[in-house]
Amino acid sequence: MNAAITAQALFDQLRDRLELRWVAGQGGATRRLEAVETVSRRPSLAGYLNIIYPNKVQILGSEELAWLDGLEPRQRWETVEKILQFGPLALVVSKGQACPEDVVEMAEESGIALWASPRRGHELYNVLQYHLAGALAPRVTLHGVFMEIYSVGVLITGESGTGKSELALELVTRGHRLVADDAPEFAQIAPDVLDGTCPELLQDLLELRGLGVLNIREMFGDTAVKRNKYLRLIVHLARPDSAPARSDSSGMVRLTGDLGSRRVLDLDVPMITLPVMPGRNLAVLTEAATRVHVLRSKGVDPAAAFLARHSHFLERGTA
Repeated sequence: MNAAITAQALFDQLRDRLELRWVAGQGGATRRLEAVETVSRRPSLAGYLNIIYPNKVQILGSEELAWLDGLEPRQRWETVEKILQFGPLALVVSKGQACPEDVVEMAEESGIALWASPRRGHELYNVLQYHLAGALAPRVTLHGVFMEIYSVGVLITGESGTGKSELALELVTRGHRLVADDAPEFAQIAPDVLDGTCPELLQDLLELRGLGVLNIREMFGDTAVKRNKYLRLIVHLARPDSAPARSDSSGMVRLTGDLGSRRVLDLDVPMITLPVMPGRNLAVLTEAATRVHVLRSKGVDPAAAFLARHSHFLERGTA
């Protein structure tokens, strides 16, 4: 299902923050804004009054109201009617200004929510745009454990029984933080940003075979959990017998690591595969994988540096 939000839900979520007051158009409380393709391509879900490329939430500031006041009566009536015919989710009057009577009447008749706020227009725009972008962002649920390791969002994936939850518990004991176990949700809130959160039902919980469900917050304190984090790296745990054969497994992979990527919504997220074998300290390896990822993101590649050094020695030996 497409993500959606109603006028009533948006009002309830931002009423206290923006000091919103519902002036007219109570009949528009159930009007829905859905994250369909036409909406996702629109540069602004909320913005100042625009009758050419209308925003879904139109803000009426002092300049917009002054412009309406400067129109002839018939032209003003046609303009206001045109604004409401576009079917916006809501109109918001800023800076505590008095709502024009004709706008109030037409909003009531057409069932379009009309709100008023004492906040300035730019503040309304910033909060509404950010909130709507998050509420209507494309979302996906992935199987794995989402952690914050060295301030990097890392998703630990793998088949059932590879030890994802055990690894997460050991990482928590080493000072890292749990975001979500089993079914983290990811929303693409920007072209290059995936924000990961935990479903409310699973908040603070980690399930381990033999121990059952553990409450990480109660066991380790508030600093052991985190509400959300941007996804930057995937660490995939694989049994050697289940991993696909790699023709260069004894060559370049030994130098560069088993690197790849995984498509999540519209982004390719870097992924490193760690073989699961007896005696391997997966917590240390996961920490090392995260550190290497941070270095590579800064342009530091140990494997490339080694290959360059190797080529230099070969050239010097043949000289």
